[in-house]
Amino acid sequence: MLDFVTSAIREPDVAEAALDGLTRERKTLPAKLFYDTEGCRLFGEITRLPEYYVTRTELALLRDIAPAFGAIAPPGAALVEYGASREDKALLLLGAMREPRAYVPIDVAAAALDEVAARMAGGTVAVHPVAGDFLDALSLPAAVRALPAVGFFPGSTIGNFDPDEAVAFLARARRTLAGANKGSALFLVGVDLRKDPALLIPAYDDAAGITAAFNLNLLARLNREAAADFDLSRFRHEARWNDAESRIEMHLVSTSDQVVHVGGQAIGFARGETIHTENSYKHGVAGFQQTAARAGWRPRQVWTDEARLFSLHLLQAGDAT
Repeated sequence: MLDFVTSAIREPDVAEAALDGLTRERKTLPAKLFYDTEGCRLFGEITRLPEYYVTRTELALLRDIAPAFGAIAPPGAALVEYGASREDKALLLLGAMREPRAYVPIDVAAAALDEVAARMAGGTVAVHPVAGDFLDALSLPAAVRALPAVGFFPGSTIGNFDPDEAVAFLARARRTLAGANKGSALFLVGVDLRKDPALLIPAYDDAAGITAAFNLNLLARLNREAAADFDLSRFRHEARWNDAESRIEMHLVSTSDQVVHVGGQAIGFARGETIHTENSYKHGVAGFQQTAARAGWRPRQVWTDEARLFSLHLLQAGDAT
């Protein structure tokens, strides 16, 4: 029986990550598991929802600040984007930069990176995709290591990390970006700002149910790849505002007492018990700058939209000018 189950696991890394979280006292699943092909498609739909202000606000702000960013970024640089399942935002920056030499999109979704490279093929900027988890230590492709590096981390994905995880990620990114440039680098980070929960909750629990489908797709993915037997109709999506932690939490709530199997292991759920699938921390400008400082970055420039929904922080390491 165990041999059968093991052979039925299509993605051992997915099964291992799922079991690590689901066997804890408070069940969790890592947010990186959202982004299979269907998850990427659903997230694309989320970014176009009327309730989801994040993407349209950040895009408008990027258009506004692109000339100022381009004047600061060094000529002939490589733009390194973390979490780059699409190139739309990067193109706004590349178009404003002075003779950019390369674009390095980094993401766990290898298929999405292939599509990015295909769409940008034949352009003036060389594309060097890196398929992998940007939470792990990584090196830039050899072809760009001698170029000035400008990092880009849009979408307020930094909000998915708890404070210590955010510091650890920012420190790893600083080492990656500055490693080949004598300690100098710039990093543009999109950061969602703290605001009224009446605006936040609908952005993560939309009327059309797209975010619910995105969340539940985690369980469908485990069924496909980790020999799981989740009945999706027995879980529901829930978004919560945790004021003490200044974060939106996404949960999958079990609607009954039930037992689910993942990779041959039985996991019990009580009615009302949740799987905590994602956090989205909301920061103040000064608070995020303090977080970045803990990772060795100092603020170079910060921009916000007029309504102060969103912010873009240009961070500097070393003596970048």
